[in-house]
Amino acid sequence: MEIIISIFLGIGLAAAVGFRVFLPLLVLSLAGHYEVIPLNESWQWIGSLTAIITLTIATLIEIFGYYIPWLDNALDTIAVPLAAIAGTAVMVATMADLNPIITWALAIIAGGGTATAIKGNASMLRLGSSTTTGGVANPIVTTVETGTSTVMAITSIFIPIIAFIFVLLIFFGIYKFYKKLRKKDKTTT
Repeated sequence: MEIIISIFLGIGLAAAVGFRVFLPLLVLSLAGHYEVIPLNESWQWIGSLTAIITLTIATLIEIFGYYIPWLDNALDTIAVPLAAIAGTAVMVATMADLNPIITWALAIIAGGGTATAIKGNASMLRLGSSTTTGGVANPIVTTVETGTSTVMAITSIFIPIIAFIFVLLIFFGIYKFYKKLRKKDKTTT
């Protein structure tokens, strides 16, 4: 059961990384520092005071950067590959005692894949918002993304099963959105 919970925890944090790269890492760092969750033996450093300070600064810069109209889309350009790395990292950091091959395979596929899929879709949403509203709605999108990342990260730490269900609901929503878009494209051609 511990392995399943650690997988749900990692996937939940990876999904949160898809909305904000550094915020879930900060939440993970705080949870590790205060021993709320066990960290993988080689990832104990993430619970250090130095990591907390560094991640706090990075989180604040990232959040406020998304409120600057031209910078938000530029941040998305670098955030997609960063999300893949961070999603993999949070998954590895939270994995219970598994064979390293299984740990890294799960981390890359489930963690990196989840974070990248969500970040890619969030970036497309922001691009659509920039295009249709001239960037006027982007602060709303930013606030929703930051709030979602915060809720997902905290839920992942304290109730990983619920976080995993949220991830499934997010992916279902993405699927329904694209299915609706494809249906709309077929009717216009």
